[in-house]
Amino acid sequence: MILKASLREYLSYYKDKRLVTIFMLGISSGFPWVLIGSVMSAWLKDEGLSRSMIGLFGLVFAAYTVNFLWSPLIDRVKLPILERLLGQRRSWILLCQCIIAAATLAMSTVALKEQLFVAALLCFVIALSSATHDIAIDAFRIDSLPEEESEKATAAAAMATSGWWTGYALLGAMPFFLADLPNLNWPHIYVFLAAIMLMLVVVTLLAKEPESNRDVVQAQLEQAYQAKLIELAPGKLSQLTAWLAVTLIEPFKSFFRKNGVKTAIALLAFVFLFKIGESFLARMSIVFYKEIGFTNSQIGQYSKLGSGVITIIFAFLGSIFNHRYGIVKGLFVSGVAMAVSNLMFSWIAIAGPKEHLYAMAIVIDGFTQAWSLVAMVAFISMLCDRAFSATHYALLASLSSLGRTVLSSYSGVVIDDWLAGNWAVFFALTALMVTPSLAFLYFIRHKLYAIEASYHSRVNFKEKV
Repeated sequence: MILKASLREYLSYYKDKRLVTIFMLGISSGFPWVLIGSVMSAWLKDEGLSRSMIGLFGLVFAAYTVNFLWSPLIDRVKLPILERLLGQRRSWILLCQCIIAAATLAMSTVALKEQLFVAALLCFVIALSSATHDIAIDAFRIDSLPEEESEKATAAAAMATSGWWTGYALLGAMPFFLADLPNLNWPHIYVFLAAIMLMLVVVTLLAKEPESNRDVVQAQLEQAYQAKLIELAPGKLSQLTAWLAVTLIEPFKSFFRKNGVKTAIALLAFVFLFKIGESFLARMSIVFYKEIGFTNSQIGQYSKLGSGVITIIFAFLGSIFNHRYGIVKGLFVSGVAMAVSNLMFSWIAIAGPKEHLYAMAIVIDGFTQAWSLVAMVAFISMLCDRAFSATHYALLASLSSLGRTVLSSYSGVVIDDWLAGNWAVFFALTALMVTPSLAFLYFIRHKLYAIEASYHSRVNFKEKV
C-alpha cells in the first residue's frame, strides 16, 4: 500500500514540536540500558567474571519482559500531587527517572566483587523503574498523536527510535572513552551517569501532557461493569470490583476483541520471535569485542558513537520506506537484513580485530537496528487502543523484549558450554534465529495487511468527515 503524502509533506511532519518531545523522551528510555547493559558488562568483564556470569547478570532485564503485568496501573492509577501538577503520563515518567538516578548514584559506592548481590539488586531497581517509565513514555507518544494524525506514526516511531539510540549509543559511548582515562574507574563513571539521568528529568518537566479522552472511556466502561455487577450481586464491593475489572481485565479483553482471538495470538507470536537472534548477539557483543582485542575506546567509537549515528540516519530512511510502502513490508526488509548483518560478526571472529571489518559490521548492523525498530514501533503503536495505550503497547513490547532479556541471558552459556567459545558459529546461529519469524511473518502477511489497511482507512474516513 502506498500512502498519498509526498516526501516533502512527510518531512514537514518533523517540524511538529510533539515529535521533538518524543525524541527527547526516547533518550530517557534508551539511557538506562547503558547503566545495566553495556557498561555493567564491561565492568564485570574487567573484574574478571566469567562470560556465563555476565550473561546471567542480564536476568535483571526480565523487568522489561513482564512490565505489561503492571502496565494497567500506569493507565489508571493517579500519583498523589504529581498527577495534579504534571498529568498522568509525565508524573509516572518523572517518578521513575528520579529512582533511576538515585540507584545509579548508589551503584558508584559498590565494591563489585565483594558486593555482587547489591550490584545486581541495584541493577534490578534500575531495570524495574526503567521498564515502568518506558510504559508511560510509549503511552505518552501514542496519546500525543490523535488518530486523525496517525499518518505521522512512522515519523514518531523514527523519532522515538533515534532518541532511544541517542541515549543508548551516543550517550553510552561516553563511559567507554572515560574508562580509558587515567585515575578514572567504573564507580566514578557511575556518578557521571547519574548526573546525566538527572538532566533528563528537565525534559519531562518541560514537556506538555497530551490530551486524551481516556478517562471518559474508562469511566463509561466502569459504569457498565458496575451496573452488571449490581444486577448479579448487589453490594458495596461492586464499585471496587468494577474499577479492578476495567483496570486489569478490560485492556486485555479489548486487545483480543479488537483483533480477534486467532489473529491476536498470531500477532503476539510474531512479535516474540522477531528479535530473538539480534538479542542473543547484543547481549554478548561487548564481551566479544573485548575478547577479540578491541579497546574500550574503540568500542565507544564504533559500537556506541558510530552505531548510534548510523542508526539515527537509517531510522529516518526506514521511516520514509515504511510510510510510502507500508509497515509490513518494512518488517520483511529489516528481518532479512538482520539475518545477513549477524554474519558480519562471524567474519570478524575468524579474521580477528580488524577495524575496517568492525566499521563495516557497525554500518550494516546500524541499518538493520534502525529499520527493524522503526517498523516494529510503528506496527505495535498501530495495534493499540487509545483508551488503554499503556497496557497494549507494554504487552506487545514486552514480548518483543522477551528474547532480548530472559532468553538472551543464556547466551553466555551457549557460547561457553555448547560451542566451546566458538564465536563464529555463535553468530551464525543468531542469524538462523531470525528465519522462523520471517516464515511466520509470511504466513500471516494477509492478516497484517488487512490490519494496516483498516487502520489507514479509519484515518482517511475521519479526515473526510
